Amino acid sequence: MECLCCKAQMRRGTAPFSIDRNGYRVSWGNIPAWVCDQCGEVLFEAREVDLIQEALVSLDRETATLVSQSPR
Repeated sequence: MECLCCKAQMRRGTAPFSIDRNGYRVSWGNIPAWVCDQCGEVLFEAREVDLIQEALVSLDRETATLVSQSPR
């Protein structure tokens, strides 16, 4: 696969993914991805993106439940 940024070759590997979202931070250390040998650009395939999005939706739902149950 060719890197979209620098046109060098990308290889299968893993990469970290982090996001700040709705008052919390989520971080995974080793998500399967394409990684550029030259510039380090990371490309996640659709399957990994879908799994990340599903996990975030679930965390949003659980966080909303926690917030709604907290004493005021």
